[in-house]
Amino acid sequence: MAPERIVILTGAGLSAESGLGTFRGKGGLWDEYDLEEVATPEGFARNPVKVHDFYNMRRRWLREACPNAAHFALAKLEREHSGEVLIVTQNIDPLHEAAGSKAPIHMHGELASALCAYCCASRPWTEDLSLATDCPACGESGYMRPDVVWFGEMPREMERIYAALAKCDLFVSIGTSGTVYPAAGFVAEAQGAGAHTVELNLDPSEGASLFAEKHYGAATEIVPAFVESLLKP
Repeated sequence: MAPERIVILTGAGLSAESGLGTFRGKGGLWDEYDLEEVATPEGFARNPVKVHDFYNMRRRWLREACPNAAHFALAKLEREHSGEVLIVTQNIDPLHEAAGSKAPIHMHGELASALCAYCCASRPWTEDLSLATDCPACGESGYMRPDVVWFGEMPREMERIYAALAKCDLFVSIGTSGTVYPAAGFVAEAQGAGAHTVELNLDPSEGASLFAEKHYGAATEIVPAFVESLLKP
């Protein structure tokens, strides 16, 4: 019986073939950068210039990145599946939307957005940020920061995510390391709801043993193949 309600979690491995680096593992961003310095509120308070430089670099990477076959396959699943499909992404890039996905949940925020820590206004943002950047909403300077969730901050839309996991028939995890919570716990939530669980990854994740079904290989190969299997009459 085909699943009616599908929840898909995507991580950095989905966008790796679009030229956006992963974070953990050999060659990941955390091999080169200290996450405590560039991905925490405390790091931003200590050295905002360094944090802005890091995210300005990553924002420039977005200008060169395009969605790959895996992103397009998930957008096709959204369009053609007769039931519900919810994409929850840990990625802060806009590649799901560029491929045609309508409303993915960016649980870790969005790089192409800026947040004012003074008035809490959020705005689309594609240029560099600095301490001299004025907030377009309140006019204050020195408070603008990337609109992303740093370590120690609460991920976005968790209530909605857990509600979807509680009623899903199929949970699919794509391109994730299985080490970052709360996302690493989603498979257990889905299992508890009786859902079938699937891991699609380059290599087994830390939580691979929790999944009922597993497929390993390049995302641009295994994700389109899995989507086609779901859409077969």
